[in-house]
Amino acid sequence: MVRKFLNLLQRKGDQVVRIEGDRCYLRTFIESDARSLSELLTNNKYYWAQYEPLHDDYFYTEDAQLRKILESMQLMRVNREYSFGIYTKGRNQLIGHISLYAIKRLPYSSAFIGYSIDERFTKKGIATEAVNHLIHFAFNELNLHRIEAYVSPKNIGSIKVLERAKFVKEGLLRKLLYINGVWEDHYMYSILQEDYNF
Repeated sequence: MVRKFLNLLQRKGDQVVRIEGDRCYLRTFIESDARSLSELLTNNKYYWAQYEPLHDDYFYTEDAQLRKILESMQLMRVNREYSFGIYTKGRNQLIGHISLYAIKRLPYSSAFIGYSIDERFTKKGIATEAVNHLIHFAFNELNLHRIEAYVSPKNIGSIKVLERAKFVKEGLLRKLLYINGVWEDHYMYSILQEDYNF
């Protein structure tokens, strides 16, 4: 599996991280991605709402996503979050997003991972590839010790992604998230740096 880390852009102290893979590549979001991100979210609004809250109409606008991108760029500057688009190789089409967020340094040295794939590109192994790339980045480039993920017991596809990436189920968090009018249980999964085969 190809993994290459590139700083594509240096501008006013900002950098863009790109990770090359076999079928997809990851690139941290920049301001010009707001429109394509807005379209991705809008197109998958109801598909993703099976496992995450529906948002108000403003959330799906280009303006709202520009604000989120600017916030994530600020968090990346201080190594607290890395938000990537998942792009197809060749066509450079945005087909998902994946983030390493809530990054904590010692004594934790941990972060959470979250991801979503366009409905048209599910069941192709792309999410698993993207998760593996981000784990590699987290352990090798950021030197984190632990990565955690929450996943709905109903989200069989995401559970398979995590387990293929060698995450371990640690337990059930009862009524963790309020999603579309219902408190939903979630599994906690994790992977440790020592568990990961570099």
